[in-house]
Amino acid sequence: MADRTATVDGLHPEVAVRLARVEQRYTASRRALVETLAAAGRPLSIPEILAATPAIPQSSAYRNVTALIDAKALRRVAGSDDHGRFELAEDLAGHHHHLICESCGQVVDVAASPRLERALAEAARVAEEETGFTVDDHRMDLVGTCRNCRT
Repeated sequence: MADRTATVDGLHPEVAVRLARVEQRYTASRRALVETLAAAGRPLSIPEILAATPAIPQSSAYRNVTALIDAKALRRVAGSDDHGRFELAEDLAGHHHHLICESCGQVVDVAASPRLERALAEAARVAEEETGFTVDDHRMDLVGTCRNCRT
């Protein structure tokens, strides 16, 4: 737990710099939002963010998420339901992929293991050969049914 706190504390200066670049301040609400997303370990919807940080008003949460996205500190992750989900930018949180439940919409992070990354690099190479498109990066979302929805 202490390692996670140290990691979260280390995010704050970088997020503050990113917000300053777009002429925004790193307010207490934005700091709480970053801490909530860092602690969650998975992308969260606005209702989930509000449940975890009840001191942030709903209207403020939407504005703050937008400002943090504009500053490239957060990114939106598409789910299978009507709720967008948000997480720290990959360069802040580390490279990973997502499992998306098509029943409940939950999005779960999956570590980018060396085996998985080798397979994706090969898939990218094949795509380049077949299309002439140059692949610079990748994201992978696997869609299925989570354990809770299966039972």
